[in-house]
Amino acid sequence: MAKLILIIFLFAASAFAAARNSEDFARTMNRKHLGLHKKEKLTHIRVYWHDILSGPEPSSVVIRPPVSNSSLFGSVSIFDNQMTTEVSVNSTVVGQAQGMYANVAQKEVGVLMAMNLAFKVGKYKGSTITILGLNKVTTKVREMPVVGGSGVFRFARGYVEARTMWIDFKTLNATVEYNCYVLHY
Repeated sequence: MAKLILIIFLFAASAFAAARNSEDFARTMNRKHLGLHKKEKLTHIRVYWHDILSGPEPSSVVIRPPVSNSSLFGSVSIFDNQMTTEVSVNSTVVGQAQGMYANVAQKEVGVLMAMNLAFKVGKYKGSTITILGLNKVTTKVREMPVVGGSGVFRFARGYVEARTMWIDFKTLNATVEYNCYVLHY
């Protein structure tokens, strides 16, 4: 009888612990613990993104070709592009733009961009800005949302404007200016 009572007690205790753990996955926090009591800042960053598809060491690679020869629809590329302070690829490198773009439009060149702007120098070293949105490449100015970030840009939000500064239509190598307007703490 004592064994039966012990077994029932252990079963009830483990059921109570399991129920308690299933309710403990979320909690309300004090904003100060994450630095969210500070005044929010608006930062403007301008960088130049160099998408190199040609040569022995391209920074952008097609990992899935388009579904037909008549459009780019369905193609997917990944990239690890240098970000510099000036239009010239030989200017000061401040970080890498790392991510992917997928051609999602059937009747135009429209790519879904998913990327991190990862900074390597200065006060933003080790921080990222995350961008996710539609980039209609043939439009003069494209706007995409900033959906987050890390480091200095933790809890970031805002938008970027992309402008193609230079493109080689034979190789499709391009330099794109990114103006980032980021709200962060």
